[in-house]
Amino acid sequence: MKKYKSIIILSTLVFLCLNVSAQESKTGNWFIYFGNQALSKKVNLHNEIQYRNYDFAGDLQQLLLRTGIGFNLSENNNNLLLGYGFIRSANYIPTTDDKIIVDEHRIYQQFITRQSFGRVNLQHRYRLEERFLPNDFKLRFRYFLSINFPLNKLRMDKGAVYASAYNEIFLNSESPLFDRNRIYGAIGYVVSKHLRAEIGIMSQILEKNHRNQFQIVIFNNLPFINN
Repeated sequence: MKKYKSIIILSTLVFLCLNVSAQESKTGNWFIYFGNQALSKKVNLHNEIQYRNYDFAGDLQQLLLRTGIGFNLSENNNNLLLGYGFIRSANYIPTTDDKIIVDEHRIYQQFITRQSFGRVNLQHRYRLEERFLPNDFKLRFRYFLSINFPLNKLRMDKGAVYASAYNEIFLNSESPLFDRNRIYGAIGYVVSKHLRAEIGIMSQILEKNHRNQFQIVIFNNLPFINN
């Protein structure tokens, strides 16, 4: 019980920190869809759409489309994935209301492993990105750690309300080494075995500034075939 109380207190502190930092910068909103469909017992298809805004909706900051094919090294866990992403960024030109459109293509490789300790569900993701930008190429490493903790049930079953949090750090292959860090806290609901939703807030810390984003996230794991 003490362990569960500590996790709830930690989640509360994360929300308080994010709310304080939100007073220092304009807050935008990200609408996110994650799909992960089983093609067989070992193979899965990842599909993802992120519509990111400078405000709640309508002022496009970035459109991200990502897909990939994964392979489980063990039953429903330890997933290796090779993927591709298309990212269109609408960047404001400083001191103006005009934007410049930048298109980026990415190839990425990642490894995801999951762990459970009682109610606590952990996910580790290691990702390497090859980024093809106009007249430039960049290489970046990302480490993502997330936690889900059901509040009203013992497991992440249908009808569960859960607390969710993650931290993700981005490192460049060239100077500056630090690219950014993302800290997130949310409340989620398990609609069914294959569908859940979250609403939360994320603080993105850059080298010289930071920005906060509300996030509305849908997770769809409905398989294409029965395993």
